Amino acid sequence: MKSSTSAGAISGCIVWALVFGALSTCIFPVTMAVGGFTSSSTIAIQTTGSIICPEDTTPEVYSYASTTTDDFGNSQPATAYELHCVDSSGDVVKEDPVGFAFLWMGILAAIGLVIIVILSFAFAAPAGVLIARLFKRTRKAKPDSS
Repeated sequence: MKSSTSAGAISGCIVWALVFGALSTCIFPVTMAVGGFTSSSTIAIQTTGSIICPEDTTPEVYSYASTTTDDFGNSQPATAYELHCVDSSGDVVKEDPVGFAFLWMGILAAIGLVIIVILSFAFAAPAGVLIARLFKRTRKAKPDSS
């Protein structure tokens, strides 16, 4: 009884890991893409600004014309974004050109990880049943060589 219980627990963990891996390949790229597209949005600036900016300042997005280099080494026009922490007199107290975007993408990745874990637990049992049925079919399909 004890060996079948431990074998069931081990196979359940393997199934959970497989489901986790399959979901991760879908959800993590989506969260990174969403994070990249929304890193200069109002919600991203407000969320990251509350962490990065000093007290009694307001986080604001600042954009300006810039250039980037394409795959062939050519300069291309681009828009750059920065997080500015502005005090009550309108002075910029702190500038963050990159950190806010990485923080935002990290927050979304953490949310994605929580979603993946929850979905993995929800789908592990049905996936285990599906895998068991598939193995039973393959055993019945093969002639017994005994």
